[in-house]
Amino acid sequence: MPEIKTLSSHLVNQIAAGEVIERPSSVVKELVENSIDSGATSVEVNIEAGGTKLIKITDNGCGIAKTDLALALSRHATSKIKALDDLNGILSLGFRGEALPSIASISRLTITSKIKNNDCAWSLSARDNAEPAPASLKDGTQIEVRDIFYNVPARKKFLKTDRTEYSHIESLIKTLILSHPHIAFKLTHNQKTIYQISAAETPEQQKYRIEQVCGKSFAESLIPLSADIEGYHLKGWVALPVFSRSQPDFQYFYINERVIKDKVVAHAMKLAYRDVLFHGRHPAYVCYLQMKPDVIDVNVHPQKHEVRFRESRLVHDFIYRTVNRILAQVPVEQQQTAQVLPVGQEPLQAQPNVSQSELYYEQPKHGFDQSALNLNSAVQDTAQVYDSLFTQSKGELPEQKNTIPPLGFALAQLKGIYVLAENEQGLLIVDMHAAHERIVYERLKESYQQQAIIAQPLLVPISLHVSQSEADLVEVQRTSLVGLGLVIDRLAPEQISVRQVPALLKQSDTEDLVRDVIADMQEFGSSERIEQHQNELLSTMACHGSVRANRLLTREEMNALLRDIEATERSGQCNHGRPTWMQMSLSQLDNLFKRGQ
Repeated sequence: MPEIKTLSSHLVNQIAAGEVIERPSSVVKELVENSIDSGATSVEVNIEAGGTKLIKITDNGCGIAKTDLALALSRHATSKIKALDDLNGILSLGFRGEALPSIASISRLTITSKIKNNDCAWSLSARDNAEPAPASLKDGTQIEVRDIFYNVPARKKFLKTDRTEYSHIESLIKTLILSHPHIAFKLTHNQKTIYQISAAETPEQQKYRIEQVCGKSFAESLIPLSADIEGYHLKGWVALPVFSRSQPDFQYFYINERVIKDKVVAHAMKLAYRDVLFHGRHPAYVCYLQMKPDVIDVNVHPQKHEVRFRESRLVHDFIYRTVNRILAQVPVEQQQTAQVLPVGQEPLQAQPNVSQSELYYEQPKHGFDQSALNLNSAVQDTAQVYDSLFTQSKGELPEQKNTIPPLGFALAQLKGIYVLAENEQGLLIVDMHAAHERIVYERLKESYQQQAIIAQPLLVPISLHVSQSEADLVEVQRTSLVGLGLVIDRLAPEQISVRQVPALLKQSDTEDLVRDVIADMQEFGSSERIEQHQNELLSTMACHGSVRANRLLTREEMNALLRDIEATERSGQCNHGRPTWMQMSLSQLDNLFKRGQ
């Protein structure tokens, strides 16, 4: 049997480094977090060769005394906790005392530091029997890490290219820049300045900081949020659904200024965006959650990415309800769902003084019952507002009550699919089915939440042949179906009878509606899961109840649709996350025809 021996402290540190230090970006994370914990208001990060050759972190924090330099390189030496109970109230980013000795064991590390009012700085190299030596440095600390994994070739061979390793560092620095807006950051790679970000104090400065890091289009799509419940405060920004991403790369969530990746938080955010994102897309946000440190455990993961909440359900529901409410309250004029052309300049503001002769509209050749659209807006009032707008003399602004609404007024219908309208910005293109689907969906949700989906008895019940399993499900889920406005009885082992449907969907194809709802229920499975997926069922029903393509609309119906879009929450996207309307500015139209060039 092999002899049992005590490991050397150096080997212990190298093993510990395997948990804490995965790649150069791990070194940057640990060192910058130490700088933040030191009270620094400025942090500079200098990288060479993707961090494999040099990582140098300089801050203006409180510094380390000469007598503590050697201790700082010792394992489990820290100034942040003194007893186990201190972990319950930890607010600092680091607390284990493992980072510096672990980094020193797999690289050539030198630490230089100066405390305020001291005559000089002191420097110490992490090698055997080294002693502090005088050095030149402003107040604060500088740590140089050279030749990472030089003495652990098995780890070094797993490093990627310099470009890949640097990309991990840059991504990390972005998260740190956004997590601490009061700290100025500078990032340099191979003597080239990548970021030089000033400290931000006001919300406007913080939003500009986001623009510097994440781009102008992201910053322009952000909606501010702020909410409180007892012991919790959530603030930050969430992006409009139009800025959804193919990857979850613009998701920045911080708890007590700590970068975290948590399933509870991710699920709450995804749920809040569920009704407005196209499948496979991811929401974008920059959010900060403050809470008492004793209701969260940050000592779960070696790299402290994961946390454990004492009240995870409360946290989940607080985040979901806050973000869901904010998305629902976005005014329609801020929901511009897409750009028809690449944005290259500011839209030209059109004046609300157009005349009737400047518009073109062709009356549909085939009339139909307008009530079939189920648009609850006052169509007659809309028509009067529309007509009165054009009785003004050219150049005369209409009275306040008749000003152009956000989505303007209908011009015509295109191919029985799109409604063309004119508003103050220019041309509006509306997908009438997608828009009406959202309207019906929101009304169904509201009625369902109030347990008031009105059912419409059919003059003649519709009999359907189904499989035995489908008929069994109809019997078992009869209460759930009644809650959806569907009254269905079983007539035989493989036959059902539809007696009532939701009044909002009375013009839909009843057979297709019922079959799709039953199919959804079969997919969801148990009664509990069906209850959890009520919105999906309502979405299916709304799709059947919305106006179809190739349906000719009158001008009044088109304007009623526009007014309903303006009055409906989340109307910028249909239930499946597709855009319901697009704005084409006058300047974009001018570009198409090269006017003014």
